[in-house]
Amino acid sequence: MVTKTFAIITDIHSNLPSLIHALSLIDQRDDVDQIICLGDCFALGPEPEKTLEMLKSIPNCIFIRGNHDRYLLEKLWEDELPSLEGMDPYDPVCQAIVQNEKWTADKLGQDGYNFCKAMKIAHREIIGTILVEFTHAWYKRDDNPPSVSEAINWRDRVIKTNPEIQKVIFIHGHVHVQRHQIIDNLTILCQGATGLPFDRDQRGSVAFLTVTEDDFIWDVNRYEYDYKTTSQRLGKRKPPFFTNLQSTIKYASIRNDL
Repeated sequence: MVTKTFAIITDIHSNLPSLIHALSLIDQRDDVDQIICLGDCFALGPEPEKTLEMLKSIPNCIFIRGNHDRYLLEKLWEDELPSLEGMDPYDPVCQAIVQNEKWTADKLGQDGYNFCKAMKIAHREIIGTILVEFTHAWYKRDDNPPSVSEAINWRDRVIKTNPEIQKVIFIHGHVHVQRHQIIDNLTILCQGATGLPFDRDQRGSVAFLTVTEDDFIWDVNRYEYDYKTTSQRLGKRKPPFFTNLQSTIKYASIRNDL
């Protein structure tokens, strides 16, 4: 029987301590066939350079581009009125995040640019009668996962072109909270975030998907890591927006009101 196990990390956001712990959990297993990173490797967090170095050391990892990785390629900060994810370009929070993107790009340099440039938009595998699609948010856009109706229409098109498929699994990141939604033979999954959770749970997240010819197992591992070190490193390096990020890490939610 054909079986394949994927280890999934996502939304690291330059949080090195959490990434290191996630990779150690992956290393403890002997059944992982493929590691996949669903994007947003960089920006916001304090250690983009060491995060890049660590990611490049993962053997045969598939990297998918997130919206924050794309901002580095597009040099978002050079726009006349830079904005992201529908934010008001005059909002000081938006302006600080944009400056954080520039700070991150400056730290990563050409090596980081090339790394992001080589990332994929999506990755698809078929194991037996199961099709699995991995992406940051969606192949059509990287800053908003598909609605239920969009996902159903996509599934119908996928099955029409692959009539042997009995089950479809869609795995995304971006939202930083867990998702497990079943619609007939379509399952939509999100593990949360490896480096910057938004669900008021400070623990990081690594997921394992084991697919057989006709079924699958989804296992999300929420783990404790030294988030205080990440906060301290933010305070030491002081990238733009760092005080807001310290609150986000502490409360595991967006707290720009503090």
